[in-house]
Amino acid sequence: MNFKQLFSSLLVLLCASLSAFAAEARRPNVLLIVSDDQAYSELVCFGNTEVRTPRLDRLASEGVRVTDFYVTWPACTPSRGSILTGRYPQRNGLYDMIRNDLVNYKHQYTPSEYAISPEMTLGMDLREVTIAQPLHAAGYACGAVGKWDGGRAKRFLPQQRGFDFFYGFANTGIDYWTHERYGVPSLFRGNELIKEEGYATDLFCREALNFIRANRERPFFLYVPFNAPHGASSFTDKTAQAPADEIAQYASIKAEGRRSKYACITHMDASIGQLLDELKALELEKDTLVIFFSDNGGGGQGATAKLRGTKNSLFQGGLRVPFIARWPGKIPAGAVRHEFLTALEVFPTLLAATGVSAPAGVKLDGFDMLPTLAGQQPSPRHQMYWQHQDDAAARFDNLKWVAPAAGAGGLFDLSCDEGEQHDLSSERPEVAAQLKARFQDWRAEMDASEPRGPFRDY
Repeated sequence: MNFKQLFSSLLVLLCASLSAFAAEARRPNVLLIVSDDQAYSELVCFGNTEVRTPRLDRLASEGVRVTDFYVTWPACTPSRGSILTGRYPQRNGLYDMIRNDLVNYKHQYTPSEYAISPEMTLGMDLREVTIAQPLHAAGYACGAVGKWDGGRAKRFLPQQRGFDFFYGFANTGIDYWTHERYGVPSLFRGNELIKEEGYATDLFCREALNFIRANRERPFFLYVPFNAPHGASSFTDKTAQAPADEIAQYASIKAEGRRSKYACITHMDASIGQLLDELKALELEKDTLVIFFSDNGGGGQGATAKLRGTKNSLFQGGLRVPFIARWPGKIPAGAVRHEFLTALEVFPTLLAATGVSAPAGVKLDGFDMLPTLAGQQPSPRHQMYWQHQDDAAARFDNLKWVAPAAGAGGLFDLSCDEGEQHDLSSERPEVAAQLKARFQDWRAEMDASEPRGPFRDY
């Protein structure tokens, strides 16, 4: 072999080695999908026999299904704020809804009225760090497509919070067809309001697909918070709007609200299937951690099955939601975990999965749940606390204490009473008192933390 041939052979080996190293060193992608007001049992793989969710059911069969997963608040704004920050709502400051209540009286805002309304002026505290910020700093392409719900003013929008791309709306809900919030145009591309035709779920699917294709050569984080199957924000239609052909599939269901909601879920399921198919077509499936869960329990039409309460309740039906994760080679296929996990775990889990360091000086309230999802160790979570205005709740291991401002609460053993039907307060008063004391200690910790807006008085 002459020198030229030797040099060429070494060059080929070097290039092959570099390519192999680059492939090995590439950080995984993350696809984080959040549905809206989808009750715990509104998936076939979580026990529903009426709804059709073939793609999410398949995702569960290819990954892990978690049966004891909780969100931090029983409605959208604070729950989604915790997903993005990894912090209790009472710590990150976004502990209630950003919502204009005059719509309850069918008031249609003028542009000047809306400009000074809570939906336009309030948002997640600018000192809070979203999960996109450390990922972006580490070289990730970060996109948000769907329902932002963290503030509509420009300073609060995703592209000012670590995301490179945003397509969606920033308030709590829109009409699926007009993309308006009680008459107010609400669809954004980036920082600009836009107007276009189409069903919201389809538009979000289109933009999410485009983001995946545009960033297939680099690691990406794509956050797809759907508004489905939340009811529409319209004076004339507050049901979960769905295309007519989807609704026709559920003609046998007499209740209009449930029929529309299930149709909305099925259409969202098909859109999620398109995203999963695209990952496979681009050969990104094995390199992508996919997570799906709902932001809170179902509303009035929600199928909470055996669970007590619905959205806005601190009983199980308002807080316990379906959760699915898939990461081929990292999470076993077809696994089911009954471990106690929460949405507070999402932020640190994504950091661990991507190998990105936690933001300096930020107190995170969760932990990396990958070892638990993989079946390597039990969940280290033993306690969780909730406050929804004057309602309070605490869980320690399998015991849960609920103290609503109105109506009966109590102490419940979730290991044998997941529907919270048998109040143990009189039988075990000392345990109820201990959980109440734990809640008060947690509340004191939240009050002592560095104050955040928009609601806290400081």
